[in-house]
Amino acid sequence: MPNRRQFAIAAASLLGLPAVRAQENRLVLGQSAPFTGPAAQLGIQYHSGAKLYFDQLNAQGGIGGRSIVIRTMDDGYEPERCAENTRKLLGEDVFALFAYVGTPTSLAALPLATRAQVPFIAPLTGAMALREPLHKTVFHLRASYNDETALIVKQLTHLGLKKIAVFHQNDAYGQAGLDGVRLALSEQNLKPVATATVERNSVDVAKAVATLVAAAPDAVVQVSAYKSCAAFVRAARKAGYGGLFYNVSFVGTQALAEELGKDAEGVVVSQVVPSPYNAANGITREFVAAAKKAGNVQVNYSSMEGYLAARLFAEGLKRASRASREGLVAGLESLGETTFGGFQVSLSPTRHVASRFVELSMLKGDGRVLT
Repeated sequence: MPNRRQFAIAAASLLGLPAVRAQENRLVLGQSAPFTGPAAQLGIQYHSGAKLYFDQLNAQGGIGGRSIVIRTMDDGYEPERCAENTRKLLGEDVFALFAYVGTPTSLAALPLATRAQVPFIAPLTGAMALREPLHKTVFHLRASYNDETALIVKQLTHLGLKKIAVFHQNDAYGQAGLDGVRLALSEQNLKPVATATVERNSVDVAKAVATLVAAAPDAVVQVSAYKSCAAFVRAARKAGYGGLFYNVSFVGTQALAEELGKDAEGVVVSQVVPSPYNAANGITREFVAAAKKAGNVQVNYSSMEGYLAARLFAEGLKRASRASREGLVAGLESLGETTFGGFQVSLSPTRHVASRFVELSMLKGDGRVLT
């Protein structure tokens, strides 16, 4: 006669759900992200915000009586490690892959996820390569890098600044940002006056600084992570460059501000979620109140985006007819147009990018972020 555990495993098999979830009454999401290394704060903060929302949800009974937990694995922002982590997570039969961080890493995971038909939800990347063509099981929260760079270029050219250079990471992320800048400039019959690269997880920016400072651009658009971008700003200014610095959101606003200290003054960052420092936003009030209650969550753009990513996942699951992967996909596609505390999102069978919200923020030397 089967014991209780064997009975649970058999029941789970009949339902098409992994036994661990039926047995332990929880849904396990898999996250590969940098939790060590030069991009660590991106993974730490994105995870922190997502966990904050799920902890709130679990305290209220979860969804359908199931709690939601995140199984994290450190990839150091390296694609090969991310691919290996993803294989392990899929081998553990996680319910979905969630909150991955980075373009090169997410691109390494994407074919593994789609082949396994496991939902891939809210990666922290704006690369078009993950959005086009549309994948049935892939959903994004944030606007694309094309959306961000379009606003940056529009702002600069509106100010009469047309000599624009690009400092970018030498990988798929940097290329995605460079492509966005080039596309936006081409619409005004312009091109970057110079480009230069930095290797991923490196702060060796000397060659890039020499190349771009020599071109004397009005502004440099930076498409890299916070340590290399901070190193570039400091070195370029030391070399006599007096122009502007614009970053896309992936840089990690708080991490960049902390790296630069007083040198952050005037550096601009495009944002894809509302300001976590502006209490006029309903979602900001909700997030800040939750963070204060938890007591262990930093209030910043990265953690707030994680909070919103978790909420998007939860809303999709709430609409699912059953707690299955197919149900989650159908639930997300049925979301339609809605708002999370004033933050508008929209998903459908033909739209898997929830938001195109972008605005610009400016860092101050005292640590503040103005929008």
